[in-house]
Amino acid sequence: MTELQRLLIAYDAHRAAERPCALATVVDLAGSAYRRPGARMLVTADGQLTGAISGGCLEGDARRRARQCIQRQQPTVVTYDSTDPDDDLQFGSALGCQGIVQILLEPLAFDNARNPLELLRSWWEGVEEPAVVATVFHLDGPSTAPARVGERLLLTASGAVEGSLPTHSALYEHILADARQALADNQPATRSYPSQVGQVRVSLELLRPPVRLTIFGAGNDVKPVVRMAATLGWRVRVVDGRPGLAQATRFPEAETVRVVPVDQVPTLPQDGSFALLMTHNYYYDLAALRHLLDAPTPYIGLLGPRKKYLRLLEELEKDVPDAAQRLQQRLHSPIGLNLGSETPEEIALSIVAEIQAVLSGRPAGFLRDSPHPIHPRIASDGELAASAAVSAVCELGG
Repeated sequence: MTELQRLLIAYDAHRAAERPCALATVVDLAGSAYRRPGARMLVTADGQLTGAISGGCLEGDARRRARQCIQRQQPTVVTYDSTDPDDDLQFGSALGCQGIVQILLEPLAFDNARNPLELLRSWWEGVEEPAVVATVFHLDGPSTAPARVGERLLLTASGAVEGSLPTHSALYEHILADARQALADNQPATRSYPSQVGQVRVSLELLRPPVRLTIFGAGNDVKPVVRMAATLGWRVRVVDGRPGLAQATRFPEAETVRVVPVDQVPTLPQDGSFALLMTHNYYYDLAALRHLLDAPTPYIGLLGPRKKYLRLLEELEKDVPDAAQRLQQRLHSPIGLNLGSETPEEIALSIVAEIQAVLSGRPAGFLRDSPHPIHPRIASDGELAASAAVSAVCELGG
């Protein structure tokens, strides 16, 4: 289950109980921080928390401020500064991250169909494509500015636009253009726009659809893979030719479980989902691999030793001479990262971790050996000021 799903479930429960709540969102940062822009936390008036905006160091202070936000029914932005590690550890929030983080706190109106979570829900429920959500989080002269803090625009890859940001203005057109660029570049950003009363700052957050994973095979070793993938919010489909194994009761976390005899594998729809071949059946793996040759599948993981793949490839090339070329860069065999895995759970971990590395375009080495930052810098056209930074006390348990 994704963080957004957990937030929506909690939000619906709070709404049903008429329990007032606010949303805390990371909208900007400079330097190092535990969570990136787009991280969210739901806070109720009685202090219940769902989600996270840090490793636990900001939640206590943000909870207090969110409850004040609910009482005042006004959004606010809070800046946390830990760029001076000595002062931070002694007097501040004890982040130890040496970064500046800005959090947008907003009261949620249950009757507002355009409140932040309802806007995200509208994208999530029909999610098939990425999107960008642009959020206004700073402006000068709020009484006369062309937008208000918390107003948003959501742009999908197909070009659909919705949200609360007022249309038919130069600011709207500028934000929409930058949202399109962020979507095209697959790059989140923070942008500043001049207005008659001062500067307007906007966060451009990328929304990515959940990973879709098709697993060919329904053996016991598939169970931990399905569980781990579902924990990450991935949508998993299980396909196998054995009715005794391909049962929904064996894979409660899977989206679908289907019995597909080997001769019907070619009739399966082709899509861009990731694929794992874990049938332990040479001929079923061969049929699945042949089916995936022309599919837009970005990752194909084949369980078993390398010699198995070489034999399968030799068989494929009898009918498809350029099979190796079609599978190049997509097929991973042996499957998984080199973690020294032995048990089904350990193997599942190595498989899911490899898919995550492919998704992120990372080499999956030790972070200590990487010369690069853990996260790429946020593209920004201005400096994040810490002049109004507040102190906070680390409350990891609270």
